Order: sequence, then C-alpha cells, then structure tokens
Amino acid sequence: MKATLTEENYLKALFHLVDNEGKVTINELSKFLGVKMPSVNNMMKKFADKKWVIYETYKPLVVTDSGKREAALVVRKHRLTEMFLVKKMNFGWENVHEIAEQLEHVHSKVFFDKMDEILDYPKFDPHGEPIPDKDGNIIAQDLQKLSACKVGETVTFASVTISDDGFLSYLNERKLLLNTRIKVVKIEDFDKSMTIEIGNNKEVISRKATEIILVKK
Repeated sequence: MKATLTEENYLKALFHLVDNEGKVTINELSKFLGVKMPSVNNMMKKFADKKWVIYETYKPLVVTDSGKREAALVVRKHRLTEMFLVKKMNFGWENVHEIAEQLEHVHSKVFFDKMDEILDYPKFDPHGEPIPDKDGNIIAQDLQKLSACKVGETVTFASVTISDDGFLSYLNERKLLLNTRIKVVKIEDFDKSMTIEIGNNKEVISRKATEIILVKK
C-alpha cells in the first residue's frame, strides 16, 4: 500500500532530522512538523508496523534501511520537481518549493523516472541539495557553512540549508548563485556579518545568511 500524504510528510521529516546513527526523537519530529506528541507517537507506531522505524517507548526512534529508502524517495520526487520547474519551465529557484510540495505526493514512479530522464539524470536540485536516485541512494557531500570560513579563504557556493523564497530573493539581489566563487574579505567582530568578494563586486551579508549558505573548497 502506498504512503498517504500525511505519511509522506512524516517520512520527509525523518529524512531531514535523522542523525548519523539513524536516530531521531519523537520530540524533534513534533517540533519539526508542528504536530502534538501523542499524534506523532501514534504515527510512529504505524511506521513500526510497516518496518520503517524501530519504536520503543521513551527511546529515540531508529529509522530502518527500509524507512530511509521510503523517505529518500519522497525527497526525490520533491527535488526532481524543483529541478524540472527551473530547467524546463524557467521558474526562479525562489519560486519552486511550494509547487514541489504539492507535486511530491503524486503516486507515479514512472512519471518521476521520466522527469529524471528528461533532465538527463541530475545529481543536485536547484538549491544544491543532492537528488536521491530511483533506489533511494544519495550522494554524500563534504560541505561547511560559510560562517566557518576565515578571512582570505576562497570557496564555492554549493548549497543552502533552507529554500525560503525570501532568503533566495535576498541572494538573487546580491547575485549570489550556486557555483559562484566567494572570497571572504572581512568579518565584523560586532555582529559577525561578512564582507565577501564575488568577481569584481563586494557584498556585505548577515551572520544569519552565512549560517544558511553551504560551501566547498
């Protein structure tokens, strides 16, 4: 039986919250989804019946390999849709998240596999996040926050940790796009805002922005 819309939202939350040991707490899920803990408990008992998690009272959930795969396949649909909207329909990267939120619940594997083929099997979505393949496998990335960089370092803008349209518009205004080379020129002692160099231009960006931007060397 295919996952319901609500179940898919829980699966996607598991994907984003699970730690390196494959664990996540009921409380973390509750806060992430804005759902009361008794409701989360009930859903996780259903997930345990489906072998997606190992559920024990008062202990962190353990997401099984099957659960990780199911979660990755929901995320695959979302990220492929975002890429299709940007590459084939000319949407801006700041305008695709909400549409993808709706289309990710379409239950047609062949539909998304065809979308993947049309896009020539992209590895990353418009926000730099890896797209799981049709088996739920995902590319590991070695990225760090821009805020961790030091003055004088030059790095490549690789991804963002949130795809909020307001934040992406903020980046657009500063011509800060994926794969842009960034040189850290100055970090303010007072508020940790950062002056960066992009080509021949300099921009000052907030500490909050440097926490959201992920880069690679």
